[in-house]
Amino acid sequence: MKNDITFKELKNSGYTDKTINEEIQGNLIARIKAKEPVFEGLLGYEDTVVPQLKKAILAGHHINLLGLRGQAKTRIARSMVNLLDEYMPIVKGSEINDSPFHPISKFARDLIAEHGDETPISWVHRSNRFYEKLATPDVNVADLIGDIDPIKAATLKLPYSDERVLHYGMIPRANRSIFVLNELPDLQARIQVSLFNILQEGDIQIRGFQLRMPLDIQFVFTANPEDYTNRGSIVTPLKDRIGSQIFTHYPKTIALARQITEQEAKISTEDQSQIQIPGLAKNLLEQIAFAARDSEYVDAKSGVSARLTISAMENLVAAAKLRLIESDSDKTTVRLLDFMSVIPSITGKIELVYEGEQEGADYVAKILIDQAVMIQFESLFPRISKLEKEGIKTPYTDLIKWFNKNHLELNYQDTDEDFYAKLNSITPLAAVVEENASDLSTEDQNFCKELVLWALTISKKLDKSENQSAFTFDSADMSQFLRN
Repeated sequence: MKNDITFKELKNSGYTDKTINEEIQGNLIARIKAKEPVFEGLLGYEDTVVPQLKKAILAGHHINLLGLRGQAKTRIARSMVNLLDEYMPIVKGSEINDSPFHPISKFARDLIAEHGDETPISWVHRSNRFYEKLATPDVNVADLIGDIDPIKAATLKLPYSDERVLHYGMIPRANRSIFVLNELPDLQARIQVSLFNILQEGDIQIRGFQLRMPLDIQFVFTANPEDYTNRGSIVTPLKDRIGSQIFTHYPKTIALARQITEQEAKISTEDQSQIQIPGLAKNLLEQIAFAARDSEYVDAKSGVSARLTISAMENLVAAAKLRLIESDSDKTTVRLLDFMSVIPSITGKIELVYEGEQEGADYVAKILIDQAVMIQFESLFPRISKLEKEGIKTPYTDLIKWFNKNHLELNYQDTDEDFYAKLNSITPLAAVVEENASDLSTEDQNFCKELVLWALTISKKLDKSENQSAFTFDSADMSQFLRN
């Protein structure tokens, strides 16, 4: 906190009054020249979104961030606060952050007229110069712009014609600040119209009061492309007044998606020390989201949020943590079996098209996991042939034969020692992994053993059955025989 001073002390300090655009632009330029990151935490946008943001700021534009759900639109808007000066002087007691150099409210004008250079000045930290409003259908003009306050008029015994009876809405209170309006198309058209003057001329009119309030605000809007057809639209004159429209996007590589998930997932230090997550497990988790974005069962227009993998990672760790508690172990490693625990994270984050609704959300989630497994499997191991010629040996022949005489039960609650002892007892499985993944870490090789078994069941070379506590793998032929 900075101490209050007088207007005279502020002027003697050499402080220069700036518009919010000048302030943001100056700090942006300083960061660029100092080779410092401008928008921290925006992974994957360095060569796409960030350059466009820099240009929009240098152009002094209001910004509309257009993109599907979970593309960090709100994070981008919030990160702009770091481009503000640390403290801003205002006329003490002002509701709308009046600058003492250019007061716009009657309160501030009267106070400066009365006290002159002795007018008290207080400071506002940049963290308090960010205003955010979700554009729900019930938002009205009074919420955003303001209205006459009859209680204030009665208390102060003022006529309604007196400016002092006004109650300022969120936008005037955001004077000299950043104002973010999320999901702009959800705002009713008649409410969007009330923003015209603010964006173009920078002033407002409240309930017919003939007063000019030249507000100084950096507007950032967010919108989802599907909103334009499904829920609402941005009225054309409003779009015309927004200087720059910037498209966001999902991460383009698995490696980048992993970085985002690791940055955002809430995993305690204790859990990180007790639970090992193989690199292949992290890749598989991200591959599920990539598979969902390409799936015929998932509505592409709605998108698949990055929050899917963040939530799924937290569920994955929770499954491993539950095993630690139930088995009274000190450490454990995430397994492919644990991926069944991420299904609630998938079903809650995707919008299904008609075919997906017919199949059911849980079924679609399992399909997405299977698709991700096959993509990862085929990046490491030879493809599994659909049709095999008699007498021709494949990389998986010995392994499939092993299951003709044996079966394998893998339990969620097994300690790592017991779990991997079962996998390692299958000599042909170890041979397949050694042949194709010998350069991987021990944790990844162990994960590969599950990956191979899973891929063989997806390809119908083995059969897999599931109950609440275990997966059982059998010969496909034997399972078919038993069912018949």
